Amino acid sequence: MKTITLILTIVSIAASASATDQAQLDDRIRLMTTKFEAMQQQPDKRVPAEVLKNAQGIILLDRTKAGFVFAYQGGNGLAMVKDASGNWSPAAFLSATEASLGFQIGGEQNFYVILLMTTNATQALSEPTIDLGGEARGTAGDQSSGVEGKVTTPEQSVLVYDDRNGLYGGVAIKGGAISPDEDADITYYGKSVSTSDILFDKKVQPTQAETDLIEKISDYSKH
Repeated sequence: MKTITLILTIVSIAASASATDQAQLDDRIRLMTTKFEAMQQQPDKRVPAEVLKNAQGIILLDRTKAGFVFAYQGGNGLAMVKDASGNWSPAAFLSATEASLGFQIGGEQNFYVILLMTTNATQALSEPTIDLGGEARGTAGDQSSGVEGKVTTPEQSVLVYDDRNGLYGGVAIKGGAISPDEDADITYYGKSVSTSDILFDKKVQPTQAETDLIEKISDYSKH
């Protein structure tokens, strides 16, 4: 009887831990949603509606900082893609390493919106190591963001915006900088799923937190 009780206790604790992890991932999505909305409410930094509307995929990336004197900066994020009907997929979780991002080292900004403008660019998300290479480019300093800003040229398949400067210039996202967070995906969806399963194969359904994010992206694609 004691053995059975112990087993049930362990199962209960494991279930509780899983629920907590899922809640934390929900909070991560809500935080990304809040930061995205805050950026979109700033005319000089937001992604123009037309650019957002034409995007085939989106990565929201949040830099994190740990340590006091010797700080390590990494990050986490999520990705979503559009299907042939223009509907956004559920989110696949991502992790990032500061050493390979190639963003502004020591900068104050900590939130990025990376837009994948072609279906070929979104296919990079299905790889074990996401490599956006040297295709991530911006034209910072020419009022590229905002409703009245210049729309970038069609050949740019990856665009990077940040919450400090708007459209970010000269960005190189090196191979290995961003990678799937498979543990987070499994925890969140409660089963073994790959990034492709989530983004392209429709093997999971959006949660409420993801639906709220999708609605925000859709809203700002119209303004």
